[in-house]
Amino acid sequence: MSVNDNTLFNIEKGCLLAVEQQKSPHFSWRNADDEISLLVVHNISLPAGQFGGDHITHLFLGKLDLSSDQSFADLKNVRVSAHCLIQRNGTIIQYVNFNNKAWHAGVSSFCSRDQCNDFSIGIELEGTDEIAYTEQQYQQLIKLTKTLQYYYPAIVNANIVGHCDIAPQRKTDPGASFNWQYFRQCLQ
Repeated sequence: MSVNDNTLFNIEKGCLLAVEQQKSPHFSWRNADDEISLLVVHNISLPAGQFGGDHITHLFLGKLDLSSDQSFADLKNVRVSAHCLIQRNGTIIQYVNFNNKAWHAGVSSFCSRDQCNDFSIGIELEGTDEIAYTEQQYQQLIKLTKTLQYYYPAIVNANIVGHCDIAPQRKTDPGASFNWQYFRQCLQ
């Protein structure tokens, strides 16, 4: 597989080319010795269980109008981001350069290594733990994952996990609705 293969996206200086870029202020610089070796799959919907609209982007940009839905009151002063979001229709939005740390993992640990944001890339799927993800999302996630593995070869298949795997006491996403078997078969 090569970067010119149409099964891959192109990444230039940490930016995924040919996708919408929304620059989140919620990131940190990676240390030079923080090799990217982990991919974390998440889910998000705002309001919970509702899809479409700009609420997720506004949250990641720190511009969410908390008065637009009563459930958003819990998000006051929350500063989070992900590297990318894959919407229900397969559209990808990048918020944080892959070479920087997005604020997606929180208190987390993988293989006895804490602070997963330091060495991971976080991909959000627009969805919930209970509602099936779309085929467009799977296809884009597969293509994006293969691309990331090409550019960041330390992300081996064993280092692709859910948020639930790195923060099991706090998080359940991407949930029972995510078909890990299908996703992993497609990566082969």
